[in-house]
Amino acid sequence: MIDWIGLLFWLLLLAMVVSPHWQYRSLQAARLRLMRRIEQRYGFRVITMIHRQERIGFFGIPFYRFIDIEDSEAILRAIRSTPPDRPIALILHTPGGLVLAAAQIALALKRHPAKKIVIVPHYAMSGGTLIALAADEIWMDPEAVLGPLDPQITYRDGVPLPAPSILKAMKLKGDRADDLTLILADMAEKAIREVQGLVIKLIEDKVGRERATEIARILTEGSWTHDYPLTAEDLRKMGLPIKIGIPPEVYELMSLYPQAPRTRPGVEYLPYPTIPPPALPPRPARAGSE
Repeated sequence: MIDWIGLLFWLLLLAMVVSPHWQYRSLQAARLRLMRRIEQRYGFRVITMIHRQERIGFFGIPFYRFIDIEDSEAILRAIRSTPPDRPIALILHTPGGLVLAAAQIALALKRHPAKKIVIVPHYAMSGGTLIALAADEIWMDPEAVLGPLDPQITYRDGVPLPAPSILKAMKLKGDRADDLTLILADMAEKAIREVQGLVIKLIEDKVGRERATEIARILTEGSWTHDYPLTAEDLRKMGLPIKIGIPPEVYELMSLYPQAPRTRPGVEYLPYPTIPPPALPPRPARAGSE
């Protein structure tokens, strides 16, 4: 005699295990279709680096994403496989991450011969800002933000300390500083100098050496806290190549990278008709077009 209750239990368990996988594959296929549509419409190679909080499997274990070496390896492969005359559009949504990985991505993007565009629909902080500086143009939603580039020095128990604040503490303590403070100050000074040099290398061809040096100083020397939001207007005033307005398809693409589900929504509203987006920047010319 068939144990229908036992069979139903195992079928439900199988569905719980397989469902997240099929949902992911379905979302991935939808994203790739939309990316292909964007490429066909605007003529550039689309690469995305979108970091959201995710949950693993049906246990709901939180998994936080930041820029890491795996990301840099994948993006470098994508850039190398792009024809030299094909423009690249990198869609960024990230809180930041490893300076090493972000620097590798930024330098590889900078070296690509054709036009480079970074599209920021919401935010690209810290290492994401460093990558954005490598682009010929940064397209931003009117409310999108980038962030400061003051290096963070890891202290005890993995606590990050802003390099400019360490130098300020060192200056205040003077001869009374202990050995640990001296070591941290030495690391902080080197880190600031290294990031400034990288920023100058990324933007001096767009704004000139003198202005690039000033922008590097402003972004790295602790003018703001590390998570301070720099708006498109702030960045324009610095002289960076900002264009306000992004393709409407990018918003649709972002909806295919859902945030981890919660037991209740944190934001709710009655749906209204979509407001037409601001005028888009001109499309990059296709190679060989007149």
